[in-house]
Amino acid sequence: MSIHHPIISVTGSSGAGTTSVRRIFEQIFRREDVLAAYIEGDAYHRYDRAEMKRVMSEEASRGNHHYSHFGPDSNLFEELEETFRSYSQTGTGKYRHYVHDDKEAAEYGGAPGTFTPWEPIPTPTDLLFYEGLHGAVASGNIDVARYADLKIGVVPVINLEWIQKIHRDRSHRGYSTEAVTDTILRRMPDYVNYICPQFTHTDINFQRVPTVDTSNPFIARWIPTADESIVVIRFKSPRGIDFPYLLSMIQGSWMSRANSIVIPGGKLDIAMQLILTPMILNLVEKKRRAA
Repeated sequence: MSIHHPIISVTGSSGAGTTSVRRIFEQIFRREDVLAAYIEGDAYHRYDRAEMKRVMSEEASRGNHHYSHFGPDSNLFEELEETFRSYSQTGTGKYRHYVHDDKEAAEYGGAPGTFTPWEPIPTPTDLLFYEGLHGAVASGNIDVARYADLKIGVVPVINLEWIQKIHRDRSHRGYSTEAVTDTILRRMPDYVNYICPQFTHTDINFQRVPTVDTSNPFIARWIPTADESIVVIRFKSPRGIDFPYLLSMIQGSWMSRANSIVIPGGKLDIAMQLILTPMILNLVEKKRRAA
């Protein structure tokens, strides 16, 4: 952790909504005149799209049917940790982009499914912002979590996560329900061993919970809407959190535990603005005072 070069990491499993959360952070940064450097978890995958398919097929032929993007063998955990360490000490480090589609190909160059070349993080910046799968990973000799000053977890309950993935992969990628189910099963060991444990290291977790029946996610016809959901917000350390203020500002909210507040799903944006803005400003003000 660093006063001079703070790091914010947003960690969530695929389809959890971390991209939407990034937009909320971007709004806060723009409004409060905070200059952030952005890095994405996809950029620290070990293989591009074609290589990943090849390696996955090779692993399956060896009897490993659980090889996934969630685990250490398919990710550059060492490089991610080094980027966090380097930024926390010097305010820079190396990063790249994973090109998802034709739109990003036009923006970054390169073909969809490939990486851009590594390059230095631009300087100067007020903070580093990470969004991806492994912003709080700690496994073996790797401890990315120790370098982040504010760690945010974004995760739906498991049935809702599966519904979101099934609908996204069927509608945007043309997969069958059976193919998506196979992917979910293949990822499960890495999900349990490398994704779930991160949410014990995060400072705040935002967990979306549907209030409609999702008991069989594999036949669900639509994704529960924000109005059909609640969000459980858990603070690792509730010290200094003004819960009476949050309860008064977020209509329909209540406390479920001494460190947890529950809000209507449609109030997530305002809740994040209220909770995160003072935390971000605190990091930036400490940095500027120490300069």
